[in-house]
Amino acid sequence: MGSRGSPLALRQTKTVISLLEARRIETSLAIVKTKGDQVQDVPLHMVSGRGLFVKEIDDRMLSGDIDVAVHSMKDLPSKRPGGLVIAAVLPRDSPFDVLVSGDGVAIDELEEGAVVGTCSMRRSSQLRRARPDLVIESLRGNLETRLRKLDEGRYRAIVLAEAGIERMGYRPRYSVLDPERFLPSANQGAIAVVTTRGRAAEAVGEIDHLPTRREAEVERVILEAIGGSCVVPMAAFARLQGGEILVEAEVLSLDGSRSIRVEGRVPAEDHIKGAVELSRRLVDMGGRDLAEEAVRNVGKV
Repeated sequence: MGSRGSPLALRQTKTVISLLEARRIETSLAIVKTKGDQVQDVPLHMVSGRGLFVKEIDDRMLSGDIDVAVHSMKDLPSKRPGGLVIAAVLPRDSPFDVLVSGDGVAIDELEEGAVVGTCSMRRSSQLRRARPDLVIESLRGNLETRLRKLDEGRYRAIVLAEAGIERMGYRPRYSVLDPERFLPSANQGAIAVVTTRGRAAEAVGEIDHLPTRREAEVERVILEAIGGSCVVPMAAFARLQGGEILVEAEVLSLDGSRSIRVEGRVPAEDHIKGAVELSRRLVDMGGRDLAEEAVRNVGKV
């Protein structure tokens, strides 16, 4: 079992280990330091390369050193090495963003000019759209480091994923950001279990949660169609409702002043085809053009 060494990554990996060992599948743990872990003093979008938190683990899997790896699914690039498969997706935790602060203030109640920390281009654009008066500053580090920086007074508030806070059992004060204004990142709240093809994939497949997998796959189809990366401010959120999946997706300009958004329903049994059709709508409306603009101008905002 391969994992990053952060407390959250280890907590997620140990959850998977427990599920596998309950099925009499023996495991051992290997901690891998990724490029994203090693480069902590610059914003993520300024670090070259895709898959900053997964590439080294992928390489060790492809070389045969590791059989299984556990990831926050939103960290996985939409294009994956051919020898690897997402063998299981765990039931999704909260997909929502939260505004964490000393007093749990809501986004619309923040003082004018308040400093808000985030390392996400999507969150930055959405914050600028909702509150152009705020000062958005980069925030790097694992969950514990980000919360410590907030406690030290470097930021008035910070934006985090609710799922990570809940998995670690932390209890900071926060307000949940309205998902209509702050549409979540593709795959946020989902944990992916990656393996090489063959026996490992078959064994891990026993813990796959089909409803979450379908939601996640819809979001990933849209992500790939737009060319989403850590530089592109885009969101995709799919929710299974009966025999259909309700899908919302958007691409924003870096300053948050412009956005392109689509909504639709796709059949759960043919969700990939439906996601492709919806992603074409987003592209035709100019979503990919806006994404390419973001890539060109990322250093100017």
